[in-house]
Order: sequence, then structure tokens, then C-alpha cells
Amino acid sequence: MADFAVLLGLAAGALTTLCNVPQLLRSWKTKSTHDISLVWLVMLASGVLLWLVYGLLIDSLPVILANTFTFVLVAGIIVLKLSYG
Repeated sequence: MADFAVLLGLAAGALTTLCNVPQLLRSWKTKSTHDISLVWLVMLASGVLLWLVYGLLIDSLPVILANTFTFVLVAGIIVLKLSYG
């Protein structure tokens, strides 16, 4: 059952992480982030970073992986937001 829980966590993490990829690619392609709230991005990045720390504290691979990659993607969107406004 523990293996199923890890697989379920990895699948959930993959889906919630990958949902940021289209926004990152669209922002990069159009060089426009006007409709994306910087406050929202910073709050999301902060929450994801806290989840990452939590995952490290409880030694949960799905939480660590998902939040590491999500943080990188959201940080990329923040960089684009600051670059393109």
C-alpha cells in the first residue's frame, strides 16, 4: 500500500507541476505577462517553497520532487514577469 501511496503522490505532483509549463511557454513565446499577477506568483512560489521544506522534513519523495520542479517553473514565470511586465 505504501508503494501505491508514493505512486499516487508522484502522479499528483506531476500533474500539478506540469500545469505550469504551458503558462511558462506562452509567456516566453508572447513576451507578455501583463495578465499574470506578481502578487499571486510570489505567494505561490512562497507556498511551494514551504511545501518543499515540509517534504524535506518528512522525507517525502513525491512532495520534494513536485515542489522542487514547481518552484523552478514558477520562478521562471516570475523572471519573465519581471522582464516583460
